[in-house]
Amino acid sequence: MSGSTPDPLGGSLLRPGRSGPDAQGRRKVHPVTPFVHGLRVIPVVVVIAVSLFTRGVAHRTPAWGAAIVGGAIGLALLVTVVQYVAWRRLTYWFDDDGDLRVDSGVLVRQQRRLQLSRLQAVDVVAPLLARLVGMAEVRVEVAGSGDSKAVLQYLTRAEADELRNEIVARSAGVRHDSGEAPEQVLATVPPGDLLLSLVLRGTTALLLLATAAVVAAAVMTAGPAGLVFVVVGGAPIFTLFSEFTKYYGFTVARAQDGLRLRRGLLQTQHQTVPPGRVQAVGLTEPLLWRRRGWVRVEINVAGIAGGTDSGSDSMLLPVAPWPVARVVLGQILPGVDLDAIPLTPAPQRARRRAFVQWNRLAVGHDAQVLVTRRGRLTRRWAVMPHARTQSVRVTQGPWQRALDLASVWFDSTPGPVRVVALHRAAFEARGLAQDQADRATRARAADRTTRWAANLPAPPDREPHPGPP
Repeated sequence: MSGSTPDPLGGSLLRPGRSGPDAQGRRKVHPVTPFVHGLRVIPVVVVIAVSLFTRGVAHRTPAWGAAIVGGAIGLALLVTVVQYVAWRRLTYWFDDDGDLRVDSGVLVRQQRRLQLSRLQAVDVVAPLLARLVGMAEVRVEVAGSGDSKAVLQYLTRAEADELRNEIVARSAGVRHDSGEAPEQVLATVPPGDLLLSLVLRGTTALLLLATAAVVAAAVMTAGPAGLVFVVVGGAPIFTLFSEFTKYYGFTVARAQDGLRLRRGLLQTQHQTVPPGRVQAVGLTEPLLWRRRGWVRVEINVAGIAGGTDSGSDSMLLPVAPWPVARVVLGQILPGVDLDAIPLTPAPQRARRRAFVQWNRLAVGHDAQVLVTRRGRLTRRWAVMPHARTQSVRVTQGPWQRALDLASVWFDSTPGPVRVVALHRAAFEARGLAQDQADRATRARAADRTTRWAANLPAPPDREPHPGPP
């Protein structure tokens, strides 16, 4: 495209426009961004005002109402001005190596480089206020220590999707000039199943008890007006509603550029996890889900710990029947059949250490992955590719030493999935640790996922490009 600096992966996808690249190839987010940030503070002011009124701190007079309205408008204008200065300073572009550069900062200038060959996930997120004006943000996660992510707020939805496609293509080392790659939907979560799965959890009962305690405390301290404060401040049971809106419309699709996850009712999110970036997979089967044959699937991805401030999420399927979960597992770990992997149970004496779950403890492996199993009331399976093993350690507490037992931890990147073989015979635990370390070394030597698309047959609209070494 004219106006873009040439680079090894071809021209930019963004069309010329107010948020398009300049003559040096640098791009800016959309000019409406400062105003969206300004609007975001108004609901906060409203919540504070309602809280003050219900607690009797503020006087219910027209003057107070005018002051609150004026304060909200003034604060929104102040935030808009500050964000306008930040918008003027924010630029992003792709360098000659095809990596993403972000230049930002008002008082302290910061220039960051995200190495896209280490891309872990790229998301298109549309918060509610941004959706009202047709905007979305792009969140990029790469492997690395410290702050290894970038958030670009805001672009039009079309520009955000195009930028996401371009980032994924550059990560793969291919040209991408014809829009989004086609996809095949693997699974969708019906809203009824999602709601029922949230109700049939042990944590839901705890949320109800916590909500009852909060309501009782509010009424005793503030009277009936305390109920308004509970509603405005948020009762614990509202977590159920938050999860429902977060995972509403959850869809998993497969495409050449990776696994695509879409979800959200109030805030929509379109997440892409490139092939080979999943570090570990966890499958959880709560007690009340077994009758329906449901399971939850989560993943560890480098740079995404789940619930981080980046907004990226580690959920692969919030609820699904076992056959659907196995299909999705086969897509992210091709050739892995969880049922075909032989598992070795824990020794009989482990019953004295874990008398509830001892006969559910097991570990096994095949040529590709390591599998662990634990839990009785809530059953958990963890699957880790050998090449993704970060480290292996053996732990032995006083009780375990008395029984000549030990646990082996197979460390992954931060996330919800813990891969651990609990309460094995001590000599067996040391052997497990050494064998897995050897398997991990061999698997990493054969790993070819850095430029994953270079090893795939190229469709007509994509041409492999070797990229930088």
